Amino acid sequence: FRSNVHRGGLTEPVILDETYCKTAVRAAQIMGLRVAGVDMLEGKNGPQIMEVNSSPGLEGIEKCTQLDIAGAIVDYISAQVDFPEIDLRQRLTVSRGYGVTEIHIPEGSEYVGKAINESGLRDKDINVLTLYRGTTVIPNPRSDRKLESHDRLLCFGKLELMRDLVPSKTRRKRRPKVQDLPDLPVAVEVLSDAVKETAESARSGRN
Repeated sequence: FRSNVHRGGLTEPVILDETYCKTAVRAAQIMGLRVAGVDMLEGKNGPQIMEVNSSPGLEGIEKCTQLDIAGAIVDYISAQVDFPEIDLRQRLTVSRGYGVTEIHIPEGSEYVGKAINESGLRDKDINVLTLYRGTTVIPNPRSDRKLESHDRLLCFGKLELMRDLVPSKTRRKRRPKVQDLPDLPVAVEVLSDAVKETAESARSGRN
């Protein structure tokens, strides 16, 4: 792109609206990145994501903001050394019958307007690990937090009980078992006509 710094583009510092900040963070999370550069444009309905870079260039942004972005990244990585990344889903599915799944709260659900501790989920041995509300991520939400429509809950609990809370539209449908076709007898008339047609084609080719 001609707007890129290395292609002659100009930079200037701006104060991002909170919506743009949350969108950039959410985009990086969706891509599974802890450090990323998110390119966005201003649209009529809000930020429009153009690209998510896993290894963004820092020359332009550091020169423009006079901030040590590379140093901040190094400090962040250093702070993570003592906390090695683990596969949470794999660790939590060790217990037989238990696992992790995402539960969607649709509009009109009985859970809308109720606090997590009033929803009865804990009584069903279901723990809410993370609450996703729009572009906002709320880890380890408080038990008195009210649930809203379109919330998504990352939960750990008994799979059999959580399966009933997953909307039927999002459940994986089993593929129908393919059945072998029965051996149908070929009509003598059809077979005879096919032989005649083949013979006539052969004669025409010789002529």
